[in-house]
This record gives sequence, C-alpha cells and structure tokens, in this order.
Amino acid sequence: MARLRLVRANDGRQPQGPCGQPAVSAATAPPFINLKGVGITLGGNPVLRGINASIPRSRITALLGLNGAGKSTLLKILIGEISCRGKVIFRCGHDHTRPAPKHVGYVPQRLRVEANLPLTVRDLFGLALGRRPLFFGARRDEARHLRMLAEVRAPANLLDRWVETLSGGELQRVMLALALDPHPELLLLDEPASGIDFLDKLRYYDDIAAINARDGTTVVLVSHELELVRRHAHHVIALSGGTVAFEGPPSGLPESAELGRLFGR
Repeated sequence: MARLRLVRANDGRQPQGPCGQPAVSAATAPPFINLKGVGITLGGNPVLRGINASIPRSRITALLGLNGAGKSTLLKILIGEISCRGKVIFRCGHDHTRPAPKHVGYVPQRLRVEANLPLTVRDLFGLALGRRPLFFGARRDEARHLRMLAEVRAPANLLDRWVETLSGGELQRVMLALALDPHPELLLLDEPASGIDFLDKLRYYDDIAAINARDGTTVVLVSHELELVRRHAHHVIALSGGTVAFEGPPSGLPESAELGRLFGR
C-alpha cells in the first residue's frame, strides 16, 4: 500500500476547536462527546449494550467493528435520528443533550435517489440548502455551490450532472460538500470510502485529515479500512457484540488473533 501522511495545516495557524479553543492531541484533548451507558434494542435484539466512551474534541475518531456491531446505529444516535438508553453529552462550555443541527455534518453510507425523480447535483444542493421551488433563483447560488465543490476537490462540471450517473467517488464528494456547508463543529461519516476505487479512497481520507487539521472539526467516521485508520485517526472505538472492545489510539489496536476476532481478519 502506498505510504500515506497525516495532512497538517500549512498556513501557520493553530487549528481551532469547536469552542474557539486550540486543538490538541487526542491523549490530552477534552471530550466533545461523552457516552454514558448508551444502549438500544431494535426489533427485539440488543444492538448496543451500555456503551461508555469519549470522543475527543477536534480529533478524528474511527468507529471499528464487524458488520452489525452497532457502528451505524451509534452514528444515528449522535445525530438524533433514534433515541437510546443512557446519556449522550455534548460539551461546548456546558452540557447539551443534543447539538444544534447546523453544527453537525453527516455523510450517510448510501444516498438513495428515486428513479422517477431525477436530480442534478445543482438540484440536490438546492433541496439540501432549503431553496424551494428549485428553479427559483437557483443560479444566484452558483458561486456558493462552486465553492462547496472546490472545498472537496470536486470539478465544477459536476453541478449539472445527474446524481444517478455519478461514480461512487464523485457522489461521496458531493455528499461531503453538503455536510461541510455551513462549517460544522461535528462531522459524522458512515463508511465514506465504501465502494470507491483505491486512489479516490486515499484522496478522500487525506481530505478529511486536512479538514480536521485546518478547522479543528471533530470527526467521527465508521470504517473498515484499518490501514487508513491507523495512519489518519487519532482515536479509535472498536465495537464487538454491542460493547466497547477497545478504546484508545490506533497504535494500541490489538494484533493477530484478537484483531481477527474483532474485525473478521
């Protein structure tokens, strides 16, 4: 595998956290989110069982585990899509039970577009940004849309492409552009590199690292890409059987047989 590097801001500025505080290492960063006894049962089956963990501020946290371990469910709890037992505490000066929607960016694993409702990327941006009807004044948002695409290194000509014709990598960049507008305090990514080719995957993780380093955005991503997680994440929470099997820096991830038990390797 090609050697990767953690992208750092090169403008001399110190990355800022969500409350305007300097970003620090995962080992010393204060928690942005505390999970206390988080549990949920879906369809009569316990998915998460008393999760206790912390997500450090202004760092990249990776959620690891086998399919069905509860990773995507935990993301849905964080965005408030589903409720749970226990407490999810967001800390930014004082405790919140749930963050304001404008402060959270979310990229789902897959975007489902109805076949009988074709949309261009421009239309999708208009819908997501609250412009209805789509044709009313949409061109006035052209500069904003182009800036959104440029921020994620996506070509400007994507604006007039049909969403259903986009490649996996193109679609994920469009979704990332939406998640970053306006600049979120918390960015949640559900297997963002799933289904895209190797080079796009490397670039995508590089860009997430650059966004984190530049803006101090707290990032939580679900991933099966262990090598990329080891190189880019600052903090790891590994789930197994609905519980936390490991929490700590990527360098502390277990090896050999234990790693195979957790991740099917």
